[in-house]
Amino acid sequence: MVTPKHAPARNPKEAPAQKKTATGTDRRAELLATAAEVFAELGYNATTVRKIADRAGMLAGSLYYHFDSKESMADDILSAFLTDLWEGYQRIEEAELSPRATFEGLVTESFRQMERHRPAVVIYQKEARRLSAEPRFAYLAASQQRFQKLWTRTLERGVEDGSFRAGLDIPVAYRFVRDSVWVAAIWYRPEGRKNAAEIAEQYTAMVLDGLAAQDGSGQQSRPARKPAKHGTPKPSKHG
Repeated sequence: MVTPKHAPARNPKEAPAQKKTATGTDRRAELLATAAEVFAELGYNATTVRKIADRAGMLAGSLYYHFDSKESMADDILSAFLTDLWEGYQRIEEAELSPRATFEGLVTESFRQMERHRPAVVIYQKEARRLSAEPRFAYLAASQQRFQKLWTRTLERGVEDGSFRAGLDIPVAYRFVRDSVWVAAIWYRPEGRKNAAEIAEQYTAMVLDGLAAQDGSGQQSRPARKPAKHGTPKPSKHG
């Protein structure tokens, strides 16, 4: 990297201070990860600074060196998740893909962020409605509205160009997709047998193509019904 002409010469003695800053940043990230797990496990109201400190193996007073309150920790956790999520969604929007490809991209990105921020997704699912009533967390409600508009617009585009079936109830479809995807945070584990991309592929296939088997023409096949048995029924043992 080229050093600007007017940049001051670096003092070698500053290196330890920079290392300390990096270490402090890493420690802060570790504490946020611990706090996210506790929030997701116990719920926001039941979580205290002391419980987070206990899980982190430190005194509650020491935790206040990094954060002034549990609200600050929850804010950092949720805002980091939503920032990453919307950066990913924006890349998909700007790609100007077909409705189906956009849908698939949004589902895949959702699972990718779930893999990265699983505890934050659980917190968001459980606590967003209540927290959004507080001024500090007002952005949660705004994000939810933005989320609904994006997915609704994608579904509407799909109906318009024939990618999705005519007569689709958009609000119902949106709620189905939203709940189907994000509730997975309750059971999904990054260390499981399938990664986020593989699960996203299964989800999009089930949502867009259904569960029923299809014949060679692409039509859903129906299992052959067994012919009804005719004749005189056997008498019952009870008369």
